[in-house]
Parts: sequence; C-alpha cells; structure tokens
Amino acid sequence: MIDHTGITVSNFDASRKFYLAALAPLGYAIRKEHPGVAGFGAGNPNDGGDPGGDFWLAQGEPSAPRIHVAFRAASVEQVQAFHRAALAAGARDNGAPGLRPQYHPDYYGAFVLDPDGYNIEAVYHGAS
Repeated sequence: MIDHTGITVSNFDASRKFYLAALAPLGYAIRKEHPGVAGFGAGNPNDGGDPGGDFWLAQGEPSAPRIHVAFRAASVEQVQAFHRAALAAGARDNGAPGLRPQYHPDYYGAFVLDPDGYNIEAVYHGAS
C-alpha cells in the first residue's frame, strides 16, 4: 500500500494553483505547506492517513521521463469534473473521460498533462 508520493515541478506557484483547481473535484486540498513544497490530501485529515497529505509537490527539476499519477475518483461524475477543472486550469487533454475496457470492464478514466507534462489521471473503477 502506498502512503504518499510526490513530484518535482519547474514552477511551484503555477503547479500549486493548477493542482488546487484540478484536484478539488476529487475532494483534495492542501493539508501541509512549506516554502516550495505542498502536501495535498483528500477526505478528513484525521482519518489515519498522513496528516500532510498523500500527494506532494516540490519545486525542482521535473523528472525525466515524466511519470503517470492516477487519483481515485468516487464516481464517473468526479472523473468528468476533474477533467473539466484541469482543462480550465491550463492542462492539455491526454484522454477524454470514458471507459477504458482494455484495463478492465468498469475502468472509467480521464487523462491530462499538467504544466510540466506529467500524465495525471482521475479513475473510477465502478461498483464491484
């Protein structure tokens, strides 16, 4: 089980603003912040997870090659809202919301490229 992860970004302020907007439909907000570093988390900060969040941004040289990060959504509507919010915040489309049956029959995802070109996804796995 992964507890938290993070990426380095070329323009912390721009990426902070982007992720605040793009992740808001998934319930994410900044939980902890230091100069040039921010931890984002969803849900209740007292839910037993890392109180600083599970996704971190830090000012630095972006990784090469760029990585893929997928955020779990609670519904198809959240995936769609993520995609709209990310595009409105300046992302480039990298896969419109829709089913991806090549992964599994109920896999519903949307992909965007963030300001540094990281492949960011919201995914809903359907009701099992």
